[in-house]
Amino acid sequence: MNIIQLSIMSSIAFLDRSFCGVIDNNDYNNNDRPRYPRGVIAICDVIRLIEDIGNQIPNKSWMLYLLEIFNKQNIPSELNLICQFDNQDYFEAIFAGVNQYRFKQVLPIVGHSYVRQIVMNSLRRTVSYILEDQDTKQTERFDLHLKNIEEFVFEGQNHFTGIEWWNKVGNFPYPIRYHVEISQLMYGISDNPSDSESIIYGPYNALIPNSEGSNIQYPIAFYNARLEHDCICYGVVSGRCKTGMKYFSKG
Repeated sequence: MNIIQLSIMSSIAFLDRSFCGVIDNNDYNNNDRPRYPRGVIAICDVIRLIEDIGNQIPNKSWMLYLLEIFNKQNIPSELNLICQFDNQDYFEAIFAGVNQYRFKQVLPIVGHSYVRQIVMNSLRRTVSYILEDQDTKQTERFDLHLKNIEEFVFEGQNHFTGIEWWNKVGNFPYPIRYHVEISQLMYGISDNPSDSESIIYGPYNALIPNSEGSNIQYPIAFYNARLEHDCICYGVVSGRCKTGMKYFSKG
């Protein structure tokens, strides 16, 4: 997971995220970069809220638990869990850095697990954000229509997982709101070009930092990276780290 510092409109952003990729274990060399699969039109994960650690988010600030895909033009689509200084916690659909839709029916609850999906549909020219509470079976969906963006390419080239902080009052990251577990990190490829709803999902087997880190110490720890049902899982809790997580499956 990389650590990046950005300054935008008097806010300081810190990112600690990993690139999700695939490797061929038979041919893999330690100097190789995992590749991103071709033809990806969807990504998904499951985020489980294990514990509310408490709200130490500075005034006017917020943090995000990321599910993020960039298309071939480097335009991001995100379905993030956002936690704010004022105890407003919610899931948000974001496109090209602009908030598009706040999920109102499916809300974050400690102890619950949520399936997050982003699907790019070239036939309908939509980006769909789908959220399901696995405990209540409640599902909520938002379809963003891109008919006026003719040049948009409906294929992914990067998928990131991790944490992002926005601090409006200081130059530091702060403790996260929830202890969480991320699982079932997968990518989706169209199974039938004439049926936009037919998608086959496959697992990643590698997480790597996507750039060099910094010497800033972050108040989080990544732990217990592993495979479950052939998919990468990992936890995020309070702790200390200076470098992000790197994981390769041994299968």
